[in-house]
Amino acid sequence: MFASSHNQPEPHSPAQEAPSLLQKAIARAQQNLLRLQNADGHWAGELIVDTTLCSDYIMFMHWAGNVDRVLQEKCAAHIKRCQLPDGGWNIYYEGPSEVNATVKAYFALKLAGEAPEAPVMCKARAAALHLGGIPRMNTYDKLYLALLGQFPWDKLPTIPVEIVLLPDWFPFNLYNMSSWSRAMIVPLAILNHLRPTKRLHPSLEIKELFPPDTDELELSPQIARPWLRWSNFFLVVDRILKKFDSQDYKPLRKRALKVALDWMIERMGSGSHGLAAVFPAMLNSIMVLKAMGYDDSHPDLAKALRDFESLFVDDPEDFRIQPCLSPVWDTAINLIALTESGLKEPQEGGACAKAARWLLDREVRIRGDWARRNPHPEASGWSFEYRNDYYPDTDDTMMVLMALRFTPPSCLSDERVRSLFKRALPWLFSFQCKDGGWAAFDKDITQKWLESIPFADHNAILDPSCSDLTGRMLELLGYIGYDRHRPEVRRAIGFLRRTQEKDGSWYGRWGVNYLYGTWQVLRGLQAISEPMDQEWITRARDWFESCQNEDGGWGESPQTYKTPSLKGQGDSTPSQTSWALMGLCACGDLTRPSISRGIQWLLSRQNRDGSWDEPQTTGTGFPCVFYLNYDMYRNNFPLMALSTFANKNHHPRSRYRCESGH
Repeated sequence: MFASSHNQPEPHSPAQEAPSLLQKAIARAQQNLLRLQNADGHWAGELIVDTTLCSDYIMFMHWAGNVDRVLQEKCAAHIKRCQLPDGGWNIYYEGPSEVNATVKAYFALKLAGEAPEAPVMCKARAAALHLGGIPRMNTYDKLYLALLGQFPWDKLPTIPVEIVLLPDWFPFNLYNMSSWSRAMIVPLAILNHLRPTKRLHPSLEIKELFPPDTDELELSPQIARPWLRWSNFFLVVDRILKKFDSQDYKPLRKRALKVALDWMIERMGSGSHGLAAVFPAMLNSIMVLKAMGYDDSHPDLAKALRDFESLFVDDPEDFRIQPCLSPVWDTAINLIALTESGLKEPQEGGACAKAARWLLDREVRIRGDWARRNPHPEASGWSFEYRNDYYPDTDDTMMVLMALRFTPPSCLSDERVRSLFKRALPWLFSFQCKDGGWAAFDKDITQKWLESIPFADHNAILDPSCSDLTGRMLELLGYIGYDRHRPEVRRAIGFLRRTQEKDGSWYGRWGVNYLYGTWQVLRGLQAISEPMDQEWITRARDWFESCQNEDGGWGESPQTYKTPSLKGQGDSTPSQTSWALMGLCACGDLTRPSISRGIQWLLSRQNRDGSWDEPQTTGTGFPCVFYLNYDMYRNNFPLMALSTFANKNHHPRSRYRCESGH
């Protein structure tokens, strides 16, 4: 493998007892990833999620009046297959029943023809009512019910379409909220104006999911003590907006509708696989076009439908729908894992060269929505999906640059490598927030009072700085030799010190949860050459060891987003064990028994084909609301962890090295 070190494994570690086992496991994992690679060089693992997407699609077909009976049956079968013993549906593997998922599943099955007296429906109805029924659902899901006449429009928070006209200097405007909220809210604001309600046959209604003693006041938020708080302020504003909405004279409405529609269609064009390339925004935009009378053959709607259908996983055993596609993210991680594991192949036509070329072609060079809050003049980033030009993100860009630092000369000359990094690094630096950290899509979207807006109950209206992203930025900078004494690096480390938990861990925004955040921070600190024997860093190492399972692995549930006291607890998983191992390796002493036990856990759980099994949910969309199982994580992160250990924590040298500054 790569450079060795004077640090030798402990006497009974897997690396010394049987080094061939470690090398064979790495070789099998490499071959497994190579088998999964597409012909053009990229990877795209499935994003496995809960049943709500299939439920939404059944509801959409009935709203649109165009039900594909075969597809409906596939969606219904998937929903029934995922029902829990208590009759409800959850939003992550082995999680408890959740009210939004349960109500939508019940409604979808009823629309699909399931008899209300059927056992599956009786159990579902009881579970939904036990969870509080329709009144406990969030605003966006209630709006979907309103489109089918199952919730009163006047009890929904008003989403005034005029928000698209508010200037950037106004305290509340479209670009003060997260990119994913923006992409959902613009089409929902149009729907809120149009209110295109589909009336159902009484036999398909779900009035039975309102608890018997439901008071009409319970259907919408109410002003409560203490009086002086943001939520009450916005409820008063909402009442004023409702009064305004009931008037015939709305001087700016026509203009606002045109601006909103143009905004939406522009972001659904050739540079994007659907609005924001993510399920909720894509579905909402399709409903807007249909509500405005677009025919399915219209180019805009036809493209939107094609993009949406690309999310379908038509598995004969179990039809599913993905929330989006992850090719850039998967390809970058796999390229890093294969390169760091020492894959030997010809530079010109090998898998790594093809992957690098594929990533190079996905660079986003237009100034998308991010430019409204970030004046940086030159665009150079990567998005998560195949095409999403308005929404490149810092996380993918960091990961892609870490992958492209190995780019073979056959793909890119040294001068082009330098040009690429000199373009992309300043773009990334321009996103450093006031607090010293990095957020995902925008800069300084941190106004906490926005979370009190009535339609912001999806826990995702902000895009705050994250410890995991900040750690990844430091990791990238360390690998390319960036000066660790530069002010931007010291500010980032200051942010990490301020966000560390008392027990030494870090919260993980984009992965579950404290295992993810702590791994990424430690790996970043080690890469940037921060002394790893400092007390605040060894506390993180000790925290990792304190939550190692008896079997030698690590695991953690999404429940920790609601109950932090459960952090680091859960069944061992390949991805989370790999994160913990890489975090421990970053601390420097590879002879620690915890590392040996973790490596042994990975070796003993590897399948013959080089893969690992992982049904658990270890990815995060919106904390407490939406989670993801990245199917590729079970394959690439174990390879990365085994390689980190085999290489004695040394990483292959980057082709690009910072000379000074950016």
